[in-house]
Amino acid sequence: MVKSHRAKRMAKHHKRNKRSGALNLVSLMDIFTILVFFLLVNSSDVEVLPNAKDVQLPESIAEEKAKETVVILISDTDILVQGEPVARVSDVMALTGNDIPALRQALKSQNDRVMRREAQDDIAGREVTIMGDKDIPYRLLKKVMATCTASDYGQISLAVLQKSSEKLDQVAAAR
Repeated sequence: MVKSHRAKRMAKHHKRNKRSGALNLVSLMDIFTILVFFLLVNSSDVEVLPNAKDVQLPESIAEEKAKETVVILISDTDILVQGEPVARVSDVMALTGNDIPALRQALKSQNDRVMRREAQDDIAGREVTIMGDKDIPYRLLKKVMATCTASDYGQISLAVLQKSSEKLDQVAAAR
């Protein structure tokens, strides 16, 4: 049986369209490359502090981000340096004066291990971050801060939760 020119052309057309579609990988690779660069650029801004479920940080309008430093965590029962328990809060509150010997010793040992070499000679460059519950007594916070200063830490930072700008606008509107 002889096919007409039109039948041959239609058969060729149907045969060509029967093949499965190909996936264009070039555009997919471009999208993933852009995504990887975006994540690399934006991931360097994050400072991770230890997560303590029993510590509720106070709120602040501070704009400056925290740096990587020695972290002191003050919970309801214990004082921890870099996650290691150092002293009990009840024992510290019973002490007279503002010096906590166990905390001072732990901070001195952190000087050699954690701090950069140039900061070991420069007392003003040594930093410590205090994470304390918003309900801890001021007297306890004062003792911890005095011990940090006595342990040659020149910069003391308090970890806080940053307030959103919406809350600030609401407070300003209420006044």
